[in-house]
Parts: sequence; C-alpha cells; structure tokens
Amino acid sequence: MTLSPLPIDDLQIRSHHLFNTQWLLLTCGDFSKNDYNTMTVSWGSLGTIWNRPFAQVFVRPSRHTYTFIDRYDNFTLSALSETYRKALSLLGSKSGRDGDKIAAAGLTPIASTTVSSPAFAEAELVIECRKIYWQDMDKTHFLDPQIESRNYAKGDFHRIYFGEITAVLAR
Repeated sequence: MTLSPLPIDDLQIRSHHLFNTQWLLLTCGDFSKNDYNTMTVSWGSLGTIWNRPFAQVFVRPSRHTYTFIDRYDNFTLSALSETYRKALSLLGSKSGRDGDKIAAAGLTPIASTTVSSPAFAEAELVIECRKIYWQDMDKTHFLDPQIESRNYAKGDFHRIYFGEITAVLAR
C-alpha cells in the first residue's frame, strides 16, 4: 500500500502519542541532490498558528541534522509503525557524520510531493513542511526551573522551528 494525499483538515492523530511514544523521523535537505540527513525526534507539536497548519520541532545545534534544517527551507516528519522501533532508535543515537545511518537502519528515502526533503517509503504518515519561523531557546524564559535542570544540564538549548504543513500523506 502506498502513501496517499490526505487533506490537512482530515488528519486525526493523537499528537502527544505521536511524538512521545511513537516518535518521528525529522528529515531535512534535498533528495534530488542526495544531500540530506534524518534524526529521530520525540519533542514537537502540531496545530495552527498565524492561521496556518504547522508542525513544530526542536533541534540541538550539536546534532548533524541541525546543519541541514538551517540550510534548507523545509523538512518532513515521517511516522513509522512499531515494526521499525530499532531503526528509529538507531537513527536517534547515531550521527550521519559517521556514515550512512539511513542505510544501516534499512529505510528507503523517497521524494516528497511539495518539498525537497525526502520522506521514507516505510512511513505510515508523512507531514511535509516549509519553514516559517525559528527561535533559539532562552533559559531566562523557563518558568519551571526543573525543565532546565532536567533537560539542559550541559546548556545545549534547542532551536525551535515552525513549519507550515504543505502536504500530509498517509496509508
């Protein structure tokens, strides 16, 4: 079964489960130039901002994917079934700087429909996004001090990206 376009207004998901439990692959770059990287993400959100559907993702500057999401104006989020948990774990723990981790994970990059960043043939859901805003986290804005102490002991704060959803594909 292949991925088919799904109108954004028809998307019904459990967003907390999608990020926190299922995880997603954040992929940035240009499929046609074979210049892209992916990483597993478990922090993010979906919703509406500025009257547009959006996906929000968080990337630390130390991650190899950071160079791609900063260089390109788009990204994809791919959700895979539990069958691919080992692949998601590998893609979240290995760096693309050290070799072809996508091949090692056994996944198949495919062209997206509206953005240059690829998705994955094995995905059950793909969200294609065009970046519309970014902001670096500022530690002085944490109202709950435990957030910083539990998540940023090394001071490696995320950059937050908002992407306008340009397409949704689902099985």
